[in-house]
Amino acid sequence: MSLDRVLMVMTAAALLSGCHLFGKLTPDCHSPQEYQRAGQVAPLKVPAGLEAPNTKDALVIPAVDLAPPPPGPKDLCLDVPPLYKAAPANKAASSS
Repeated sequence: MSLDRVLMVMTAAALLSGCHLFGKLTPDCHSPQEYQRAGQVAPLKVPAGLEAPNTKDALVIPAVDLAPPPPGPKDLCLDVPPLYKAAPANKAASSS
């Protein structure tokens, strides 16, 4: 087989596979995400004789009692906007 045919076959295979090769580039919100394992750590302990840092603006992870239901297999991720469907034209305004 010549080099031209090999390149054409490889190009055709890549095109026929569609986006399957690039499927991992899209976010997968249906599997557990890394941020969901975040937890609150113990406060910083400062040795005696040293000044404690300012913790006034420290990030506090609130305790959540109720977890939201998991997304369905065909639900979109939260970072994907919902599908937009334009409202029908106002027939009363167009008839005057």
